Amino acid sequence: MLVIIGIVGGIFSGTFGSGGGLVVVPLLLTFAGLDHRRASATSLLTILPSTLAGSITYLANGEVDLPAAGIIAIGAVLGSVIGARLLQRLPLPVLRWGFILLLVGVAVRMAFVEPVRGDPLSLSPVVVVAYVVIGLLMGLASGLFGVGGAVIAVPALVAVLGVSDLIAKGTTLAVMVVSSTAGSLTHRRSGLVDVRSALIIGPIAAVAAVGGAYLGLAMTARLSSVLFAALLVMIAAQLTVRALRPDRGGPDAAPAQ
Repeated sequence: MLVIIGIVGGIFSGTFGSGGGLVVVPLLLTFAGLDHRRASATSLLTILPSTLAGSITYLANGEVDLPAAGIIAIGAVLGSVIGARLLQRLPLPVLRWGFILLLVGVAVRMAFVEPVRGDPLSLSPVVVVAYVVIGLLMGLASGLFGVGGAVIAVPALVAVLGVSDLIAKGTTLAVMVVSSTAGSLTHRRSGLVDVRSALIIGPIAAVAAVGGAYLGLAMTARLSSVLFAALLVMIAAQLTVRALRPDRGGPDAAPAQ
């Protein structure tokens, strides 16, 4: 199952610029017997190889805005560390429902957005501030939910700033290489990471991410948004069912396999 998780997560990472944590977390909850804290922490480490492979693929095709990635990374590093620390303090029900609401909100937004493909934005004081704020929110989502933060960054870049969806995905993957590293180091010190699972999933996800990136490059902008939204709704529904199901082993019990 860890091999399958790596393949699915890697393809999703490259195709949608998400890092893969959006699918890795639910799959770890369902099939690896991890609770939400450990699943979120572990997924953040597993998506590091896939974000690196995916960003290199998009960069090779001219779809990464390196100046924007550098600016966004400033806020993302700080946000990921804060999010990782909050993960250790928030009660599991709050964490679980927060993750579900995040998925639903992003799905609704992406379903009604028609991305326009074009050149990167020219830097201005307003754009720089916007990039830093997006990075901070992206890092918080990364450290708190183990999703790489693309659920914040890609919709914000596309829907708010009007960035091309391909550039948004490629740039976000580049930023996640930095933010995922920072968040993973914090989780590793806390002992929440399942290192064995991460070492199996990570390399497989990296290979799959390259194929996913080329799929994303070939996909139309509208189709990409619709599929992104549909997949998020499916994941949110799955986690809602699990959240409403009584925990037999208490609040920190691992999910049934």
